[in-house]
Amino acid sequence: MWQEQDNQLTRSFMFSDFNEAFGFICRVALIAEKLDHHPWWSNVYNQVTIRLSTHDAGNVVTEKDRELAAAIDKLV
Repeated sequence: MWQEQDNQLTRSFMFSDFNEAFGFICRVALIAEKLDHHPWWSNVYNQVTIRLSTHDAGNVVTEKDRELAAAIDKLV
C-alpha cells in the first residue's frame, strides 16, 4: 500500500530473491520511461523501495505520481 508522507508517495516491495526484485525494477523502468516520470528507488537484495514526487511541481505529489503508482501496482 502506498503511503503519502513528506510530499512523497512511498511503498516497499518484497520479493523472493534479488533476481525477482531486479526484474521488477526493470519493468518499472520501462513504464517510467514511457510516462516520462522517473522514481527514486533503492534495492537491497529482495526489497525495493520506491518514492514518487514531481520535481517540476516543487517536489510534491501530483497526478503524475498517482498515475505511475497505479501502473506499478499492476505489476505486482
